[in-house]
Amino acid sequence: MLQIAVCDDSIDELSNIAQLINLYRTSKNFNCEYAVFPNGFELVSALEKGKRFDIYCLDIIMPGFMGIDVAQEIRRFDKTAPILFFTSSPEYALESYSVKAVNYVLKPISKEKFFFTFDELLEQIEVEKDEDAIIVKSNEGIQKILISNLVFAEVIGRNVLYHLRSGKVITCTEPFSSACDTLLKYGCFIKPHRSYIVNMQYVDTIENHQMTLRTLSSVPIAQGKTKEIKRQYLNYQMGEE
Repeated sequence: MLQIAVCDDSIDELSNIAQLINLYRTSKNFNCEYAVFPNGFELVSALEKGKRFDIYCLDIIMPGFMGIDVAQEIRRFDKTAPILFFTSSPEYALESYSVKAVNYVLKPISKEKFFFTFDELLEQIEVEKDEDAIIVKSNEGIQKILISNLVFAEVIGRNVLYHLRSGKVITCTEPFSSACDTLLKYGCFIKPHRSYIVNMQYVDTIENHQMTLRTLSSVPIAQGKTKEIKRQYLNYQMGEE
């Protein structure tokens, strides 16, 4: 069941969006719950207490704590949840991209406009669900990593570092054995060394002591393990064809 947060300083707007959500879930047989917040402080306070939502609907122009500021706080706890801005002013549209908002909808919010916006959003969520991904708790908050974007992971001290295709590195404090158990279930990962696990989609060459990846990174191969690594990689490639 999806959890939706609605934040607006106008009681009338909160009531309107709540009614639209009720209409939407009845007409679309959509399973969800929602919570309303009259200001950003209460929403952020709920997040600090551990509450999480799957979708955030925010007004932008609110006294004391603007919607953009609230969205920045949300991104501290959740890097991936969709944020929708409902606003009476178009002037903050560019800023909305800085917090990776999925849509920017001008008020008044009619039934037609709301239904169209949520239809698009839920379709996007369903597409993302179909793609393999892992959820990790990083130093920056909870993050979703698509398997297709993960090049390799390594352990340094007590930290697991997830290296993404974009060059970004997500650092998490977790047992490397747990990370490996999770990734090995996908069938495209190989463990050439006790401190590394590699997505075979990104392997370029395998030599005696190292793997070179398409991102130009190099990963060591444990002594005496090269033959077995080549065999596993060949089996993977044969299976892909």
